[in-house]
Amino acid sequence: MKKIALTLTVLLGTLSASNATAFDGDAEEGKAKSATCAACHGPDGNAPVNIYPKIAGQHADYIYKQLKEFKLGMTSGGSEGRMDPVMSGMAMPLSDQDMKDLAAYFATLNMSAGTTP
Repeated sequence: MKKIALTLTVLLGTLSASNATAFDGDAEEGKAKSATCAACHGPDGNAPVNIYPKIAGQHADYIYKQLKEFKLGMTSGGSEGRMDPVMSGMAMPLSDQDMKDLAAYFATLNMSAGTTP
């Protein structure tokens, strides 16, 4: 039983490490591209107003997926992806690399304490 547990632990660790390196966003590039995001999400990814989500500290894969979904919502007229009048419009001009860079940047930031209404 110990061998099985050890094998699973090593396997999961290996998969996690390879997944972490598979994301190819550049946090420094993302920081340079994040000025528009700061208007709603704050300069550090911690939204100053409760109606906007805090994106600091979110997993890069999650942020990247959401940006892709917002862009798809706009390009499909809302029949696919996620449609939001503001975020879909913001995501529309972003390239795939822009989305990866922004996701990598916000993932490096620390989320401030707080609650969601």
